Amino acid sequence: MLGLKLPTDPRWVNIVEKNIKEILTDHAFCEQKAASTAISLIVGFPEYTDLVQEMIALVKEEISHFKMVHDKIIENGWTLGRDRKDDYVSQLLKFFPKGGSRTTQLVHRLLYAALIEARSCERFRLLSEELEDKVLAEFYRNLMVSEANHYTMFLGFARQYGNREEVDQKWQDLLDHEAEIMKSLSKSETIHG
Repeated sequence: MLGLKLPTDPRWVNIVEKNIKEILTDHAFCEQKAASTAISLIVGFPEYTDLVQEMIALVKEEISHFKMVHDKIIENGWTLGRDRKDDYVSQLLKFFPKGGSRTTQLVHRLLYAALIEARSCERFRLLSEELEDKVLAEFYRNLMVSEANHYTMFLGFARQYGNREEVDQKWQDLLDHEAEIMKSLSKSETIHG
C-alpha cells in the first residue's frame, strides 16, 4: 500500500529496543515537525481552502501525538532530550529542484510530506509487530493508522493540485531516491534514520 521501494531492515528494531529513550525523543520531535509542516503549508498556501482546513486538523492531531509521546517519556522518568538533525529528511529534501511555479512548489512539498508519513507508518508497523514491550508496541500500532491516513491525504492533495500523470511520475522518482537514501540508514535509534 505504501509503495516504498526498500523496506526497513527488521534489525533496526533491535537498535530501538536498546535506546527507547532516544527513539521517543526523536519521535516527539518528528511529531512537532509534522505540526510545523502543516502550519507552514497554511502560511505558504492560504488560497487552497480545502488544504488549509485539513492542515488545521492535522496540526491538532500532530500536537496531540507530540503530547502522547512526551507523556511516554515522562512515564519512564525521563525528560525530553534535545532535537537533532534528521539526515533522512535533509537528504530527501534535496531531490526536487528549487523554484518553479507556486503549484509546483506545493506539489513537491506535499510529495515530501507524503513520503515522510509513509516511511513513519512503515516504521511504526515494524515497531508494533516486533517490540518486546507490548504496551509500546500497541502505542505504535495505533499511531501507524494515523500515519497511513496522513500519507494518503498528502499524496491525494498532490494529485489534486498537480497534473496527475506528472505527479505520479515524480512520486515514483522520489520513491526511487528515497530507497537509495534508506540503503545507508536503519542503523540509528531515530524514526527515519
